[in-house]
Amino acid sequence: MSSSAPAKVPAPEQPGAGPTYGALDRFFRISERGSTLSREVRGGLATFFAMAYIIVLNPIILGSAKDMYGHQLDNGQLVTATALTAALTTLLMGVIGNVPIALAAGLGVNSVVALQLAPRMSWPDAMGMVVLAGFVVMLLVATGLRERVMNAVPYGLRKAISIGIGLFIMLIGLVDAGFVSRIPDAAQTTVPLQLGGDGHLNGWPVLVFVLGVLLTLALIVRKVSGAILISIVAMTVVAVVVEAVAKVPSWGLTTPKWPGSPVASPDFGLVGQVSLFGGFEKVGVLTGVLFVFTVLLSCFFDAMGTIMGVSDEAKLTDAQGQMPGINKVLFVDGLAVAAGGASSSSATTAFVESTAGVGEGARTGLANVVTGGLFAVALFLTPVATMVPSQAATPALLAVGFLILAGSVREIEWADHTIAIPAFVTMLMMPFTYSITNGIGMGFITFVVLRLAAGRGREVPTAMYAVAAVFAFYYLMPALGLT
Repeated sequence: MSSSAPAKVPAPEQPGAGPTYGALDRFFRISERGSTLSREVRGGLATFFAMAYIIVLNPIILGSAKDMYGHQLDNGQLVTATALTAALTTLLMGVIGNVPIALAAGLGVNSVVALQLAPRMSWPDAMGMVVLAGFVVMLLVATGLRERVMNAVPYGLRKAISIGIGLFIMLIGLVDAGFVSRIPDAAQTTVPLQLGGDGHLNGWPVLVFVLGVLLTLALIVRKVSGAILISIVAMTVVAVVVEAVAKVPSWGLTTPKWPGSPVASPDFGLVGQVSLFGGFEKVGVLTGVLFVFTVLLSCFFDAMGTIMGVSDEAKLTDAQGQMPGINKVLFVDGLAVAAGGASSSSATTAFVESTAGVGEGARTGLANVVTGGLFAVALFLTPVATMVPSQAATPALLAVGFLILAGSVREIEWADHTIAIPAFVTMLMMPFTYSITNGIGMGFITFVVLRLAAGRGREVPTAMYAVAAVFAFYYLMPALGLT
């Protein structure tokens, strides 16, 4: 759902009137999808700024962990690996899949790699597990199994996944901006979150976020073209000024000030540092297979939910809620998982922040070319790319989350409780467990159980039974002593 006012589809260009744009239009089908060159560029910019934090955050998560030998990954090399893989895979998704779905290191998967795999083996072994998971994903795509699983999901659950992602990215925005924070365990309270850092909204960074939210929503209400990008740029300027004048103690991950040296040479030292089967020697075949399975599940369903949600929001699905050419998208996603492991940046997957670009009107892979190009530039200008604080970028996530919610909630069959209840579970479990995978898994299991309870088991596709069984086993693994 675009934040811009409805625009007329541009008329086909006449020969000689604009050959470059004409070629782009034909290749990416820009006019056919009701978009424009400016919308695609704005969308690519908005997506990049909404997810540029991963260049900083992924190295922090991976770099803070040690493998079984006590080795830590170099932060500079991780920055290079993260930006490089995001650039290449995002470009591939744009050119091959022709969808505005950007990719980068998955936050959920990198935690699995850092906290579950690395302590039991070496870093090359752990990244080898990720590469193997990517190979399995590509095999599932080649056999058609992954597409069958996606097409078996009922329309109401598809919409619930979109809404859950909307709620999830809204929570991500609130947390990353410091508007809400985790209450420390020392507080001994069952309430997990609180307003601000101490129950109150304090400090300049939160004020920048609040102003950004109000500005973004005001521009959307006024139907201003480029509302999200305008807000990000404007609030970054405000944040830079505030930092220069007030010297804020902490902005979180990114301090909004112009770097002394904007250019940094990339260090490719981690690329190719992979051992495909070394991990099995360390932990055994069964545990190794389960590790690959854990990475696979997270990549498979996180990406599935994101691809379904973003493609639906971008109006790339047909009347049955299915996306033509989905196999190309799924194959690139599987390739991205393997590429992330090969570069030691952890599994690369579709990013929900792509909705920021969709909110700007992006409908084709050209937006990905812009986003991927900026990640490539970030290899050399990382200090500049990361000067946008989360407080300036995350208002876009709240705005887009609302647009997703408003566009999807009315399309769920609330009168059919065998759909409505699983949809309810799906959309709430994503933000409450901070995981797209958990939302999908619990929703699928609930759907199968309720259809069986209602005597409508024959209406459940075989693929849904299989996926629900896999999720049930996944959740039972700790109780069975298999983790």
